[in-house]
Amino acid sequence: MSDTKQEQAVVLGATGTVGGAVLARLVARGMQVVAVARTRDKLESLAATSPRITPCVADIAEDASIDAIRAKLNGPVKLALFAAGLPVAGSADTIEPGAFAVGANIKLGGLVRLLRAVRDNLQHGSRFVAMAGSVGLEPSAHAAGPGSINAGVFNLMRQISLLCGPRGVTVHTLSPGPADTPRLRRIVTKVAEERGEPFEKVWQTYLDQNSLGRLPTIDEVAWAVEMLLAPQADAMHGGVLYLDAGGHKGIG
Repeated sequence: MSDTKQEQAVVLGATGTVGGAVLARLVARGMQVVAVARTRDKLESLAATSPRITPCVADIAEDASIDAIRAKLNGPVKLALFAAGLPVAGSADTIEPGAFAVGANIKLGGLVRLLRAVRDNLQHGSRFVAMAGSVGLEPSAHAAGPGSINAGVFNLMRQISLLCGPRGVTVHTLSPGPADTPRLRRIVTKVAEERGEPFEKVWQTYLDQNSLGRLPTIDEVAWAVEMLLAPQADAMHGGVLYLDAGGHKGIG
């Protein structure tokens, strides 16, 4: 097994629910982690929990984030994770049209910015990983922004895999589907308001979509990211790992 004490990771969206859970697992492995987020106070609080965490204040929606992240790197990057969320919601009837551009700049432009920040530190066996919601493959009437933008993420990550593969750098897209997070609860609240239905009724529709009858947990999603550090994960290069408790239907 490799000496994980010398391995470095970059987690973009480190103060979020998923990013924070992944970061905790990586630190527990003994990895050095560059934690990237926009909010300085939250990052400083996070960094205070472990000397293995290096805070990096950066807005991935801005090109300046490339140099900000790059400046925090001090060696090979074993894993770079894009786990930024989207600040857009609503159906095609309610979403602000300009929100599509905002979301695309964050998730599509942001992916390119992260890649450019870390690419000189990626080496054979490194992992470049992104989260892409399942609505990018299976549209929902009430997720116009996330559905359209995440569809682009799936495509862009395949493009990146074609660029990185010849270098021995593997590229992975994780599609967790709805998970029980504060963000999902905010989305369900908005959907319930649009439909004029109780929160509980809309929430149950999410549970009913999965053959397990439950939503995946954040710990399960974080485990999947950590699993990609195994050398055997090379075989998953360019693919999509579905983490939706049996919710996907007819997608390969």
